[in-house]
Amino acid sequence: MAEIIGVRFKSAGKIYYFDPDGQQVSAGDQVIVETSRGTECGEVVTPNREVPDKDVVQPLKKLIRVATKQDLERLKRNREKEAYAFQVCLEKIRHHKLDMKLIDVEYTFDNSKILFYFTADGRVDFRELVKDLASVLKTRIELRQIGVRDEAKMLGGLGICGRPFCCSTFLGEFQPVSIKMAKEQGLSLNPAKISGTCGRLMCCLKYEQAAYEDLIKTTPKVGAHVQTPEGRGVVTEVSLLTGYLKVALEKYQNGTVTVFHKDQVRPCKADRKEEQEREENEILDEVELEPEDEELLEVLNEDLPEAEPTPKPEGRRRPRRRGKKPTGEKQSAEKPTTDQ
Repeated sequence: MAEIIGVRFKSAGKIYYFDPDGQQVSAGDQVIVETSRGTECGEVVTPNREVPDKDVVQPLKKLIRVATKQDLERLKRNREKEAYAFQVCLEKIRHHKLDMKLIDVEYTFDNSKILFYFTADGRVDFRELVKDLASVLKTRIELRQIGVRDEAKMLGGLGICGRPFCCSTFLGEFQPVSIKMAKEQGLSLNPAKISGTCGRLMCCLKYEQAAYEDLIKTTPKVGAHVQTPEGRGVVTEVSLLTGYLKVALEKYQNGTVTVFHKDQVRPCKADRKEEQEREENEILDEVELEPEDEELLEVLNEDLPEAEPTPKPEGRRRPRRRGKKPTGEKQSAEKPTTDQ
């Protein structure tokens, strides 16, 4: 077993795990840890607990210390420096006439590096910008281009539901969403109605997807043949949340539909042969056949492998029909000749 603690560096950021190194911490404590970006100050969200070794990606970096009063004051000064660096960067972007939008600035805890987050439609040559920023701020500069989802997460705002963005309040990571989820949930496929402020599909499509998948497994689809208490019918409309179906019963020819609960019906397999014959009869009813065509249709409908050969009267040859080979066991006695 391995002892771990979970630390988050942003209010709605990803949780990273560290080795407490024998120190006891509580949820909400500020701690100083070593990360790939350098020394950072984060908030404990998962206090000391033990997990199996197989669930831990080794090696875990160790906790340096619980944040002191001096550490918290330094963190406050860094926030003030970030506001100054933000204004400096905006001026330099305008000076170099770069097509980019500055989103956020972040100082590392030890002031060893400043990270500038920006968005742009394409690639941006910011080499001269980095030189100017380094000459003014006197520290290492790193610029990171982010997407529209990360931009919304950093800036925050209100969604179309009237509540703050999920990504900026409680979502630690972005969940994969697809247009298939909106289709299965019966939502409008209009991009303007299922997209968030960032222009991507709304993250909340993922919240109820598991429930919809379970309902789809137990609910007949539109067009399925079902057996109801009033007879057999075809499903014309489905309400997954309520579980009610609209079924067009076969005994009603005027298209009248009846509402049933999914527990009142059971799926049944349509008889393909009957359905095929019904479709053929509907087609034949609409077409007027000539006497010769009716005779040909009777011949085509015969089950030739099982039918007994019909004897032909001597001296009389049945006229060969167009598009049909002659039938019968008696074939021409002439053999095909080959060229010598």
